[in-house]
Amino acid sequence: MNNKKVGDLALEQQIFGTAPNKALIYESVKNQLINRRQGTSSSRNTDLVHGSTAKIYRQKGTGQARHGSRKANIFVGGGVAFGPKPRDYTYTMPKKAKRGALRAALALKQGEKKLHVIDVLEFSEMKTKQAVAFFKKLEIKKVLIVADNVDEKVKKSVRNIEGVKVVSGQSLNVLDLCKHEDILFTKETLEKIQERLVS
Repeated sequence: MNNKKVGDLALEQQIFGTAPNKALIYESVKNQLINRRQGTSSSRNTDLVHGSTAKIYRQKGTGQARHGSRKANIFVGGGVAFGPKPRDYTYTMPKKAKRGALRAALALKQGEKKLHVIDVLEFSEMKTKQAVAFFKKLEIKKVLIVADNVDEKVKKSVRNIEGVKVVSGQSLNVLDLCKHEDILFTKETLEKIQERLVS
């Protein structure tokens, strides 16, 4: 791991040779974030507030405004008008659009020179210090490591570093690509991803 060129990797033009569709990237990120929403927010309307529905004072003759129940939404402790109710926010994005967004996000990172590929990812020891030194040598930070069958030494060495995340090629998503500054692929994993996205 000396930050030296050891070979060439052919990049698919269908992915990296096109202008990134930023609108599609936005839609994919929005979809992922909205699907995380619990949708459990709930408020009590006039019916659900505990209390009497009796008129608080007579209609005429008091000199005050006309009022009915103390549970009305204009009173402190009254019901909420048009408040939130539990609902399901999730929606499914078409597969074609999902794949297009992933292609666009990869092309964007490549255009920013933030996409890095290494032949193999392995550490001699299970030490955070070694991982930090490795990232420093590659001049990368806040990195997303995309690799299949990652060695346990690597996982445990990077898990305590802020801004570093390890995902498999199958789990790669647009939100993670956008959140991280640099993307580090193993050669084998990137080849598999390219094959999947152009088929």
